[in-house]
Amino acid sequence: MRVFSSRRAVFSQIVAHCALLFAVCFAAEAQQNEKVPRVGFLVDGSPSTHFTRIEAFRQGLRELGYVEGKNIKIEYRYAEGRSERLSELAKQLVGLKVDVIVGSSSRAARPAKDASPSIPIVVALVGDPIGSGLMASLARPGGNVTGFYQYSPELLGKRLELLKEIVPNVSGVAFLYDTDSNAFRSVFKNAEATTKTLALRFQVVEVNARNADYEAAFRLIVDEHLDTLITEATPLATFHRNRILELAKQYRIPAIHSDQEWAEAGGLSSYGANRADLFRRTAVYVDKILKGAKPADLPVEQPRKFELIINLKTAKQIGLIIPPNVLARADKVIR
Repeated sequence: MRVFSSRRAVFSQIVAHCALLFAVCFAAEAQQNEKVPRVGFLVDGSPSTHFTRIEAFRQGLRELGYVEGKNIKIEYRYAEGRSERLSELAKQLVGLKVDVIVGSSSRAARPAKDASPSIPIVVALVGDPIGSGLMASLARPGGNVTGFYQYSPELLGKRLELLKEIVPNVSGVAFLYDTDSNAFRSVFKNAEATTKTLALRFQVVEVNARNADYEAAFRLIVDEHLDTLITEATPLATFHRNRILELAKQYRIPAIHSDQEWAEAGGLSSYGANRADLFRRTAVYVDKILKGAKPADLPVEQPRKFELIINLKTAKQIGLIIPPNVLARADKVIR
């Protein structure tokens, strides 16, 4: 009788071990079969120029419960300022069969859309959504592209007004313009009206990817007696940001930039949308698409945060005293 009980106990243990082994194998197989979403991130610049923005995107994902490398995978591709590389990089991401593509700008989104008319695309910084042909309208983009609109006609006029306050005796303003970008043509009329009101001479100084000679651009600014500068953080300008800031200091030209990262990197001042916030909000749209939303139904959103930043270190280097009323309104003062 004891022998029978002993055999029954051994048999029970074997059954229990088999059940445990089956449960472990089933769980492992289920985990392997669980699809981890893959996001392609197409950047027109480099890891260094877009570090803050990409970190903001990652932070947005973390806030939504995503852990990179565990329940989401991100494939990064950087064009390093060479727009001709974007098409091939976009094709690489399409070949990987990513679930969503994030474009750092309209310039990055266009080749992604050309490479695939079906993979959802979210653009973190849209310049001219409709004029570029990326979307049908802001309210209902249609197609496979949506994103965040970074410009408005009023912003350039506001920067002109701020320049007049920062440098009260300003007479001429240079606008460093990337001719490869179509985003700003619609805002020039607003700028012209503001310059007339402020009695300022406004001149566009052109550069492009084929001739990114910023030294020549600054020599032209000096020769034309333009004593202040406005820049827009286009992909080309962002890639050459450090050189532009160095030249502005070298020629002691007070400047106001569109991107806060420029002031933090040594620019005199900046006023514009908080672009890191737009990249963080891009993660929200990626999450919605991964959960079934269609880009065609996600409206293009506009910036919520606008910030004025003043860099007093740079002001001292170029011999400029910032008026107290401007400092009082600044969201951030770098000392």
